[in-house]
Amino acid sequence: MANESLVRLFATRESVLFDFDGPVCDVFAEHPARGIALSLAGLISRDNAALGAKAQSVTDPMEVLRISQQCGDHVLSAVEDALTEEEVRAVRLVEGPVLGARLSLESAHSSGRKVAIVSNNSVECVTEFLALHDLQGLVHEVIGRPYRRPDLMKPAPHSIKLAAESLCSDRRKSVLIGDSVTDIEAAHSAKALAVGFANAPRKVAAMREAHADAVVTDMATVGHALAAASWGL
Repeated sequence: MANESLVRLFATRESVLFDFDGPVCDVFAEHPARGIALSLAGLISRDNAALGAKAQSVTDPMEVLRISQQCGDHVLSAVEDALTEEEVRAVRLVEGPVLGARLSLESAHSSGRKVAIVSNNSVECVTEFLALHDLQGLVHEVIGRPYRRPDLMKPAPHSIKLAAESLCSDRRKSVLIGDSVTDIEAAHSAKALAVGFANAPRKVAAMREAHADAVVTDMATVGHALAAASWGL
């Protein structure tokens, strides 16, 4: 049975935006983020030892990318390009979508809603995965991180606003499904609703503290609710 409160939430949304890493794909499941972060930190160290040391203490490649912005365009470009290459390599190793993700994308698409992926991962990474698993036909737009502009990644609302423009949709009638507090913050900054996907127990409280409009612990719940939430009737 569908979650009735989630059905009511989705019933008012004309577009559904999915974060990628978490709700759709476990990007670094087979190619761990920590190793990628260390490799990227090495690129920074060649130019700036102090910032390189700072980057080596970080386990998230996206945060290393943010640090690289302090080194100038040449380092930022090198880190960005290397990260994109590693992301593509990583998704090629992933067996398939997160459990319930395909159902969620299918339900959103078949309901007549506009569907987009809104991610801090690169467009190349996302489109590679969608093509590998025959999901591209379910997604109208892919909005990845802006090249050499890590400052515009979520929690900034830039990607959500861009998705709304690309979909010709009112972002105030959209909902973002994401697995991090930064997703919730980005959605609310853009005046959209946010569903927190708590794919780890510790995330439930964090999502609620961030004032997510709903919190789910599996993507199948999202899929069933979208299937039950009529649109355009």
